[in-house]
Amino acid sequence: MDSALVSRDPDVMSGALCFAGTRVPVKNLFDYLEGSSLLEEFLLDFPSVARAHAIGVLEAAREGLAADAPAA
Repeated sequence: MDSALVSRDPDVMSGALCFAGTRVPVKNLFDYLEGSSLLEEFLLDFPSVARAHAIGVLEAAREGLAADAPAA
């Protein structure tokens, strides 16, 4: 995944994958969406995460799933 979007540092949030330049774990975004919250709610609750970064992470996850999916 693009280092401009995410970072991992053992000294920040116990090494959790975070949005670059923040202490917000990427997992929080997926937890919000899994819990039926909107992207807008996540962005309001975590103002240090740019909308473009959140969308970039979602797109990268989608592309990763598509690349790993077996052919039918």
